[in-house]
Order: sequence, then structure tokens, then C-alpha cells
Amino acid sequence: MTAGHADEVTAVPSATVRFWAGARQARGVDSEQTTHSTVGALRQFLGNDPAFSRLADIVSFLVDNQIAGDATPIPAGSVVDVLPPFAGG
Repeated sequence: MTAGHADEVTAVPSATVRFWAGARQARGVDSEQTTHSTVGALRQFLGNDPAFSRLADIVSFLVDNQIAGDATPIPAGSVVDVLPPFAGG
């Protein structure tokens, strides 16, 4: 294919999102790919899912095993873990 044709496929960098425990149950999948650039954008996207909306504001995120806030970037190739609140002591 030559550049500029409408049928040309462009690879979009993505990251893997893994769901744990109640977050997995609410989302209905173990993992999925995302092209969202920040945790906040991913949180907003997940909140649009009626089954996940009640968890969207209370789940915790890790990006490559580091605690992540809404402003945290999601680099291509990274792993984002979505963790529901845990009870315990």
C-alpha cells in the first residue's frame, strides 16, 4: 500500500488493562486493550459502561505496578491493573 490510501491500516499503540476481583466481574473480561493516554481518560471510559459505572470512581489503578492517579500517563505497551476496593486490616 502507498501512504495516504483510505484502506491503509495504521497501528495504534495500546496498553493492556487487567481487571481483578469485582472489577473483573463488573467488566465481564479478564483483560482488554486500551489506547487511552491517561488513567483519567480510561476511568471515564470505563464509567460509561453501565455494569462498571458504580465502580469507576472507587477502583484503584496501577500502571506498570506503580500506583497511578487520573493524571498518570498510560504509555504504549504498559500494563494497567484495575483493582476494586479491598477490605481488611
